[in-house]
Amino acid sequence: MKKQRQLNDRISAILLIFFFVLLVAACEDDRQKPDPTVTETLNLPVTLISNARIYTFDTGRTVIESGALAISADGEILAIGDSEPMLDVFADADRIDVGGRTILPGLIDSHGHLYGLAVSFTQANLTGAKSKAEAIKRLREFESGLPESEWLLGQGWDQNDWPEQVFPDRADLDAEFPDRPVWLRRIDGHAGWGNSLALAQADRDLSGAWQPEGGFIHRDNTANPTGILIDKAMDMIDQAVPPTSPELIDAAMDLATQKLVSLGLTGVHDPGVDRSVVALYQKKIAMDALPVRVYAMADGVNETLEWLCENGPLNDPSGRLVMRSVKLYADGALGSRGAALLKQYNDDPGNEGLLFADQDTVDANVSRVLSCGLQAAVHAIGDGANRQVLDAYAMAQPHFVENPGRHRIEHAQIIDPRDIARFKELGIIAAMQPIHATSDMYWAGERLGPERLAGAYAWASLHESGAKLAFGSDFPVEEVNPMLGIYAAVTRQDLNGWPEDGWLPGERLGREAVIRAFTLDAAYAAFMENEIGSLETGKRADFIVLDRDIMQVPAAEIPEIRVEQTWVDGKQVFSR
Repeated sequence: MKKQRQLNDRISAILLIFFFVLLVAACEDDRQKPDPTVTETLNLPVTLISNARIYTFDTGRTVIESGALAISADGEILAIGDSEPMLDVFADADRIDVGGRTILPGLIDSHGHLYGLAVSFTQANLTGAKSKAEAIKRLREFESGLPESEWLLGQGWDQNDWPEQVFPDRADLDAEFPDRPVWLRRIDGHAGWGNSLALAQADRDLSGAWQPEGGFIHRDNTANPTGILIDKAMDMIDQAVPPTSPELIDAAMDLATQKLVSLGLTGVHDPGVDRSVVALYQKKIAMDALPVRVYAMADGVNETLEWLCENGPLNDPSGRLVMRSVKLYADGALGSRGAALLKQYNDDPGNEGLLFADQDTVDANVSRVLSCGLQAAVHAIGDGANRQVLDAYAMAQPHFVENPGRHRIEHAQIIDPRDIARFKELGIIAAMQPIHATSDMYWAGERLGPERLAGAYAWASLHESGAKLAFGSDFPVEEVNPMLGIYAAVTRQDLNGWPEDGWLPGERLGREAVIRAFTLDAAYAAFMENEIGSLETGKRADFIVLDRDIMQVPAAEIPEIRVEQTWVDGKQVFSR
């Protein structure tokens, strides 16, 4: 993101004064107040946020006990320092006293499906249903408002939360909804549950002994589909689902972005979107209705990638939309046993999960992305998939030395301990979601067995190895609230404080490292660290005001922290 403005001589002069303010603020004794008369002739509108405990997350790890931020009219941080001298320098500024509250850089979710969140608002929400009966009850309630001709769509079911932890069946849906297609995505997005009318819309007969590449059709003892389709098998139903109306998606997107800013997210990396979604974001920008920064990732090796290869990275002048990354897939998810493992599942002998493609194909896809000067971001959950992707990066990177790098593995949930050091060696960013660990910990040991837990959700091991981390949530798979992810990374406990010492407690991280992974390091993962991610003079004024000090409160209180204000580009986009 390049700045489109130039500083004139008068602004240069005031920046010298601001630098002096910082020097004065750093001294413990004999402080001198800068001369405010220098600024009186400048007549520049400035907003001054004062009386705050500011954690800058700059390289100096600065903490300003009673600090202030001066923000220009175009949203740049003009100065940051102690409140007292800043109040003198900016005597005519529009002042906002935050009453001693805590200020952090705006949080960035490095893997959140913003478009998917909007879509989820148009479907039945099954997240948190504690039984199949509860899921069906929610579906009946949602169906009551649907026109007769529409599909019943939903997302969020998780059989691991039910008394009988087995996949449901199409017969369950046929009995309740015999007259309309029903298609429901599992919470991780890597399994679908459909009724007979939905399965009949597939572009191929789903019965028999065949299986699609990179997918799996669950069948009964008569070789007929049970209604559960895994990963690539879902494509055969997805292609038949009618599109949601543009008007509904447009309204749902406003709900989604407002939810983000209300929870302190000023940026999101949206993995796997096509040009139609990019057009929606551009429309919102033109309407001044996109209050967050979106780092969009193209959806695989297809027409969107070719468009980027032909035209170069997309960098909207507003600073609210960048696309220079491509999302690829190596495997499925652990909860549906689609994550590709080096050895068979401990609780499903003979099943090693699903690699979406062979090594040659993955190598070719990564190379294609790198050849266009773009960043590759590959979904890999199992230790087999992570090794496959690391091997692909090791093969491809020497052939594209002019590519700017910063390639990523999305999730990196299960890693063979021998592969952890390779992230640092290859310069690969681990884009991880801490809350997945505390969601999966109840059954992950059964899936993996004890020996593979050594590399499970191993963000502390990666951090100690020198690898760069970028944290997120994978919403709407998980809750949007980043405080839950911060809490999970710090404690490795659920909200009830279980287990007492944390699950695999050696992988806990300190708060500073965790928040940096949600701020400056997440910005780095999107090539934006010179613009956002920390609070420093010359950067964009993206920050949040919290109701308590996240660095000081007991860890158990972190999920209870509330965002009082959210600012993007020096404008308040949320106030509680």
